[in-house]
Amino acid sequence: MVSESMAASRLIPQRLPAGRLGVAVVAELVDLIVTEQLKEGDLLPPEGVLSEHFGVSRTVLRESVKRLEEKGLVIVSQGRGTQVRAPGYWNMLDPVVLSALIDNDESLGVLDELTIVRASLESAMAGAVAESHTSEELRRLQNALTAMRESEFETDSFRQADVVFHYALMEISGNGLAENIAKHLYKRAVESSRYQGINPPDAVPLTLDEHGAIVDAIARNDVAGAQKAMHDHIHVSWERRRLPDHSPHVRSDGAEESDDQSSE
Repeated sequence: MVSESMAASRLIPQRLPAGRLGVAVVAELVDLIVTEQLKEGDLLPPEGVLSEHFGVSRTVLRESVKRLEEKGLVIVSQGRGTQVRAPGYWNMLDPVVLSALIDNDESLGVLDELTIVRASLESAMAGAVAESHTSEELRRLQNALTAMRESEFETDSFRQADVVFHYALMEISGNGLAENIAKHLYKRAVESSRYQGINPPDAVPLTLDEHGAIVDAIARNDVAGAQKAMHDHIHVSWERRRLPDHSPHVRSDGAEESDDQSSE
C-alpha cells in the first residue's frame, strides 16, 4: 500500500520554486507584450486574476511585474494599474526581451533591424582597428581567418570560427560600449534558426572572401576600406541567408527587394 502511494506521488508534478515560477511568468508576459496580445496602453489584468491564471502567489506575481517594469515593458501607476509601454521604452538588449522579439519575428523585420545595427557598430569597430592596431592584434585576426578556412567543410566549426573572428575584432577595437551591444545582438542572433536561414552552396567561399577583404583593409590601415568591407559583409551575408517571406525588405543599398528574388 505504501509503495503504491509513493509510486502515485511521483506522477504528481512538483511545484516549481518561487524563483523559477517568476521566470516563467515574466517570459509569458513578455511574449504577450511583444506579440501585441497586450498592446501599448493596455492595462494588465488585476493582480488576483493574473495570480489565478499563472497559479502563483501574489508575491511572485508582484516580483514578476517588477521585472517587467525594469525591462521597460510596463509602467506601474498608483491607483491606475500596470500599463504596457511603447516599444521605444523597452530594453531590447535584455536577453528575455531580445529572445522574444527574435523568436516571434515571423516577417524577419526584427532581424533586418538587428543587421542594420550590427553593420553600423561593427563597421565602426573595423575602422578603428584599421586605424590603430599592433602586429600581434593583426596576427590574431589573421589566425582567426585561418581557423575559418581550415574548418570550411565543417558547418558547426566554421560558424564558431566565424563568431571568434568577429569577437576578436570587437575586442581589438577598444570600443567597450559598441563591443558590449554588438556581442549581445550577435550572440542571440546566431542562436536563431531564422538568422541562420538558408545555406546556399557558395556561401562559405563568399564568406571567406569577405572576411579576407576585411583583414586586408586592416593590414594596410585602410579605415574607409575596412568599414565598407565589414558593412557590406554583414548586409550581403544576411541577404544570402535570409528566408523568404511575404513582405518586402530593404537591401543594404536602400532599395526594396521583393521576396520572390532568390538570396545571393
